[in-house]
Amino acid sequence: MDISSRGLLPELLILGIPEVDAQHEGIFYRIENLKFLCVEQNELPRTVVEELLGYLREHFKTEERIAQATRIEFSDHTKAHNDTLTTLTGWASVVLSGQRDVFSFLRYLEIWFERHIREEDQPFAAQLLDINAAPGS
Repeated sequence: MDISSRGLLPELLILGIPEVDAQHEGIFYRIENLKFLCVEQNELPRTVVEELLGYLREHFKTEERIAQATRIEFSDHTKAHNDTLTTLTGWASVVLSGQRDVFSFLRYLEIWFERHIREEDQPFAAQLLDINAAPGS
């Protein structure tokens, strides 16, 4: 597969935090790659899902590190990250066991990720950008 990882992040979801935006682009790439492989194979490739979940864990750690460094209250956001990993891991297990179809999982994954950026990451980014723009920061 030859999907470019550039340009997959919709402009409305760009936060203005280069490290986080680059990781979001990487997540969109991994979701697109997973969709391609699922259509091609008509199944959920375990190794690709595990790699995506691992990348999400690292991404969440990045956001948490940035929040901690700037002393932004992040406990609700961290809980959302943990809940997401639990949900996605559980759903992937159900799909891999054949109890649910792969395409409902893919739809959920895409919708969840865009919603997460809009509802959780954008307010976080606004806080961070405000802190960084404050005099003396």
